[in-house]
Amino acid sequence: MIKRLIENCSSALFGKSKFRKSLRDKKLCSTPLASVDLELTSLDPLTTQITSIGYVSGSAGKIALSSSGYHVINTSADLGQSPVIHGLTLDILQQGEGIKEALKSLIPLLESHVLIFHNARLDLMALNSAFKRCELPKVDVVYIDTLQLALYQLNKQHQVLPSNSATLTVCRQRLGLPAFPEHNALDDALATLQLFYAQLNELGITLEDSIESLFHTNAVGRFSLGLSSS
Repeated sequence: MIKRLIENCSSALFGKSKFRKSLRDKKLCSTPLASVDLELTSLDPLTTQITSIGYVSGSAGKIALSSSGYHVINTSADLGQSPVIHGLTLDILQQGEGIKEALKSLIPLLESHVLIFHNARLDLMALNSAFKRCELPKVDVVYIDTLQLALYQLNKQHQVLPSNSATLTVCRQRLGLPAFPEHNALDDALATLQLFYAQLNELGITLEDSIESLFHTNAVGRFSLGLSSS
Protein backbone atom coordinates (compact mmCIF):
# COMPACT_ATOMS: atom_id res chain seq x y z
CA MET A 1 0.00 0.00 0.00
CA ILE A 2 2.84 2.39 0.89
CA LYS A 3 4.62 1.58 -2.37
CA ARG A 4 1.45 2.31 -4.33
CA LEU A 5 0.99 5.60 -2.46
CA ILE A 6 4.56 6.63 -3.28
CA GLU A 7 4.05 5.71 -6.94
CA ASN A 8 0.82 7.72 -7.08
CA CYS A 9 2.50 10.74 -5.48
CA SER A 10 5.44 10.50 -7.88
CA SER A 11 3.08 10.26 -10.84
CA ALA A 12 1.11 13.29 -9.63
CA LEU A 13 4.28 15.35 -9.16
CA PHE A 14 5.55 14.36 -12.60
CA GLY A 15 2.21 15.27 -14.14
CA LYS A 16 2.21 18.66 -12.41
CA SER A 17 5.75 19.38 -13.58
CA LYS A 18 4.90 18.37 -17.15
CA PHE A 19 1.78 20.55 -17.11
CA ARG A 20 3.77 23.52 -15.82
CA LYS A 21 6.35 23.13 -18.60
CA SER A 22 3.56 23.04 -21.19
CA LEU A 23 2.43 26.48 -20.04
CA ARG A 24 5.76 28.04 -21.00
CA ASP A 25 4.75 27.88 -24.65
CA LYS A 26 1.48 29.71 -23.99
CA LYS A 27 2.35 33.40 -24.27
CA LEU A 28 -0.28 35.78 -22.96
CA CYS A 29 0.09 37.89 -26.10
CA SER A 30 -0.99 35.06 -28.39
CA THR A 31 -2.96 32.51 -26.35
CA PRO A 32 -6.72 32.68 -26.99
CA LEU A 33 -8.68 33.19 -23.78
CA ALA A 34 -12.36 32.65 -23.08
CA SER A 35 -14.05 33.96 -19.98
CA VAL A 36 -16.94 31.71 -18.96
CA ASP A 37 -19.60 32.27 -16.31
CA LEU A 38 -22.51 30.12 -15.20
CA GLU A 39 -25.63 31.10 -13.32
CA LEU A 40 -26.62 28.25 -11.03
CA THR A 41 -29.54 27.14 -8.89
CA SER A 42 -27.33 26.84 -5.79
CA LEU A 43 -23.73 27.01 -4.57
CA ASP A 44 -23.57 23.26 -3.91
CA PRO A 45 -21.32 21.95 -6.71
CA LEU A 46 -22.71 18.42 -6.39
CA THR A 47 -26.39 19.25 -6.81
CA THR A 48 -26.51 22.62 -8.56
CA GLN A 49 -28.09 23.00 -12.00
CA ILE A 50 -27.07 25.44 -14.72
CA THR A 51 -29.64 28.10 -15.63
CA SER A 52 -27.52 30.16 -18.02
CA ILE A 53 -24.06 30.26 -19.60
CA GLY A 54 -22.22 33.36 -20.77
CA TYR A 55 -18.84 33.63 -22.45
CA VAL A 56 -16.60 36.05 -24.29
CA SER A 57 -13.18 35.60 -25.90
CA GLY A 58 -10.08 37.74 -25.90
CA SER A 59 -6.32 37.77 -26.34
CA ALA A 60 -3.35 40.13 -26.17
CA GLY A 61 -5.10 42.27 -23.57
CA LYS A 62 -8.16 42.83 -25.75
CA ILE A 63 -11.75 41.59 -25.60
CA ALA A 64 -13.59 40.44 -28.72
CA LEU A 65 -17.16 41.48 -27.98
CA SER A 66 -18.35 39.94 -31.24
CA SER A 67 -17.32 36.53 -29.90
CA SER A 68 -19.69 36.67 -26.95
CA GLY A 69 -22.44 34.13 -26.43
CA TYR A 70 -25.30 33.59 -24.01
CA HIS A 71 -27.46 30.52 -23.41
CA VAL A 72 -30.55 30.31 -21.21
CA ILE A 73 -31.05 26.70 -20.13
CA ASN A 74 -34.41 24.97 -19.85
CA THR A 75 -34.24 23.20 -16.49
CA SER A 76 -36.83 21.59 -14.25
CA ALA A 77 -34.60 21.84 -11.17
CA ASP A 78 -35.71 23.53 -7.95
CA LEU A 79 -34.74 27.16 -8.53
CA GLY A 80 -34.63 28.18 -4.87
CA GLN A 81 -33.56 31.83 -4.63
CA SER A 82 -32.06 31.79 -8.12
CA PRO A 83 -34.89 33.82 -9.78
CA VAL A 84 -34.48 36.52 -7.13
CA ILE A 85 -30.72 36.72 -7.68
CA HIS A 86 -30.43 36.21 -11.43
CA GLY A 87 -33.87 37.28 -12.67
CA LEU A 88 -34.31 34.01 -14.57
CA THR A 89 -37.85 32.97 -13.71
CA LEU A 90 -39.39 29.60 -14.57
CA ASP A 91 -41.24 31.18 -17.52
CA ILE A 92 -37.97 32.47 -18.98
CA LEU A 93 -36.14 29.19 -18.42
CA GLN A 94 -38.89 27.18 -20.10
CA GLN A 95 -38.17 29.12 -23.30
CA GLY A 96 -34.47 28.22 -23.08
CA GLU A 97 -32.55 25.47 -24.84
CA GLY A 98 -31.62 22.03 -23.61
CA ILE A 99 -28.43 21.75 -21.58
CA LYS A 100 -26.96 19.12 -23.92
CA GLU A 101 -27.36 21.33 -26.99
CA ALA A 102 -25.83 24.29 -25.16
CA LEU A 103 -22.84 22.28 -23.96
CA LYS A 104 -22.22 20.74 -27.38
CA SER A 105 -22.09 24.21 -28.91
CA LEU A 106 -19.61 25.23 -26.20
CA ILE A 107 -17.16 22.34 -26.72
CA PRO A 108 -15.11 23.94 -29.55
CA LEU A 109 -14.51 26.97 -27.32
CA LEU A 110 -13.52 24.81 -24.35
CA GLU A 111 -11.05 22.83 -26.46
CA SER A 112 -9.35 25.78 -28.16
CA HIS A 113 -9.09 28.43 -25.43
CA VAL A 114 -7.60 28.84 -21.98
CA LEU A 115 -10.65 29.44 -19.80
CA ILE A 116 -11.01 32.28 -17.30
CA PHE A 117 -13.35 31.82 -14.33
CA HIS A 118 -14.09 33.63 -11.11
CA ASN A 119 -14.43 30.63 -8.77
CA ALA A 120 -13.29 27.94 -11.18
CA ARG A 121 -13.97 25.06 -8.80
CA LEU A 122 -17.70 25.75 -8.60
CA ASP A 123 -18.23 26.35 -12.31
CA LEU A 124 -16.06 23.43 -13.44
CA MET A 125 -17.77 20.99 -11.09
CA ALA A 126 -21.17 22.19 -12.31
CA LEU A 127 -20.03 21.79 -15.93
CA ASN A 128 -18.59 18.36 -15.18
CA SER A 129 -21.85 17.16 -13.63
CA ALA A 130 -23.78 18.44 -16.64
CA PHE A 131 -21.35 16.82 -19.09
CA LYS A 132 -21.73 13.47 -17.32
CA ARG A 133 -25.53 13.67 -17.14
CA CYS A 134 -25.59 14.39 -20.88
CA GLU A 135 -23.09 11.57 -21.54
CA LEU A 136 -20.79 13.89 -23.45
CA PRO A 137 -17.22 12.81 -24.24
CA LYS A 138 -14.31 13.95 -22.10
CA VAL A 139 -12.94 17.43 -22.72
CA ASP A 140 -9.66 18.47 -21.09
CA VAL A 141 -9.48 22.17 -20.29
CA VAL A 142 -6.85 24.57 -19.00
CA TYR A 143 -8.13 27.38 -16.81
CA ILE A 144 -7.12 30.45 -14.81
CA ASP A 145 -9.11 31.46 -11.72
CA THR A 146 -9.37 35.19 -11.01
CA LEU A 147 -10.73 34.37 -7.55
CA GLN A 148 -7.52 32.51 -6.72
CA LEU A 149 -5.42 35.35 -8.15
CA ALA A 150 -7.26 37.73 -5.83
CA LEU A 151 -6.74 35.44 -2.84
CA TYR A 152 -3.04 35.19 -3.64
CA GLN A 153 -2.72 38.97 -3.39
CA LEU A 154 -5.02 39.31 -0.37
CA ASN A 155 -3.16 36.65 1.61
CA LYS A 156 0.01 38.71 1.28
CA GLN A 157 -1.78 41.68 2.83
CA HIS A 158 -4.00 40.12 5.52
CA GLN A 159 -3.59 37.39 8.12
CA VAL A 160 -7.39 37.08 8.22
CA LEU A 161 -9.24 37.92 5.03
CA PRO A 162 -12.02 40.52 5.32
CA SER A 163 -15.53 39.20 4.71
CA ASN A 164 -16.57 39.12 1.03
CA SER A 165 -13.18 40.51 0.00
CA ALA A 166 -12.85 38.23 -3.03
CA THR A 167 -16.22 38.61 -4.73
CA LEU A 168 -16.11 39.64 -8.38
CA THR A 169 -17.55 43.06 -7.57
CA VAL A 170 -15.15 43.78 -4.70
CA CYS A 171 -12.14 42.53 -6.66
CA ARG A 172 -12.99 44.91 -9.49
CA GLN A 173 -13.53 47.82 -7.10
CA ARG A 174 -10.16 47.19 -5.47
CA LEU A 175 -8.43 47.51 -8.85
CA GLY A 176 -10.38 50.60 -9.89
CA LEU A 177 -12.60 48.95 -12.48
CA PRO A 178 -16.07 50.43 -13.08
CA ALA A 179 -19.29 48.98 -11.72
CA PHE A 180 -21.09 46.46 -13.93
CA PRO A 181 -24.54 44.80 -14.03
CA GLU A 182 -24.29 41.79 -11.71
CA HIS A 183 -25.76 38.30 -11.84
CA ASN A 184 -26.08 37.96 -15.59
CA ALA A 185 -23.79 35.27 -16.99
CA LEU A 186 -22.63 37.28 -20.00
CA ASP A 187 -22.05 40.47 -18.00
CA ASP A 188 -20.14 38.47 -15.38
CA ALA A 189 -18.00 36.77 -18.04
CA LEU A 190 -17.06 40.15 -19.51
CA ALA A 191 -16.37 41.56 -16.04
CA THR A 192 -14.17 38.57 -15.21
CA LEU A 193 -12.01 38.95 -18.31
CA GLN A 194 -11.56 42.67 -17.59
CA LEU A 195 -10.56 41.76 -14.03
CA PHE A 196 -8.02 39.23 -15.27
CA TYR A 197 -6.26 41.81 -17.42
CA ALA A 198 -6.18 44.22 -14.46
CA GLN A 199 -4.77 41.48 -12.22
CA LEU A 200 -1.93 40.85 -14.66
CA ASN A 201 -0.99 44.50 -14.36
CA GLU A 202 -1.20 44.32 -10.56
CA LEU A 203 1.13 41.30 -10.54
CA GLY A 204 3.61 42.98 -12.87
CA ILE A 205 3.07 40.38 -15.57
CA THR A 206 3.22 41.53 -19.18
CA LEU A 207 1.65 40.09 -22.30
CA GLU A 208 5.10 38.88 -23.35
CA ASP A 209 5.15 36.55 -20.35
CA SER A 210 3.76 33.04 -20.49
CA ILE A 211 0.89 31.58 -18.49
CA GLU A 212 3.56 29.66 -16.58
CA SER A 213 4.40 32.97 -14.86
CA LEU A 214 1.07 32.65 -12.99
CA PHE A 215 1.66 29.08 -11.84
CA HIS A 216 3.01 30.05 -8.41
CA THR A 217 -0.32 31.68 -7.52
CA ASN A 218 -2.17 28.33 -7.72
CA ALA A 219 -4.65 30.04 -10.04
CA VAL A 220 -3.76 27.94 -13.10
CA GLY A 221 -5.01 24.40 -13.49
CA ARG A 222 -6.39 21.72 -15.75
CA PHE A 223 -9.62 19.80 -15.48
CA SER A 224 -11.31 16.94 -17.30
CA LEU A 225 -14.99 17.42 -18.09
CA GLY A 226 -17.29 14.53 -18.90
CA LEU A 227 -16.92 10.80 -19.33
CA SER A 228 -13.69 9.06 -20.22
CA SER A 229 -13.85 6.88 -23.32
CA SER A 230 -11.99 4.08 -21.54
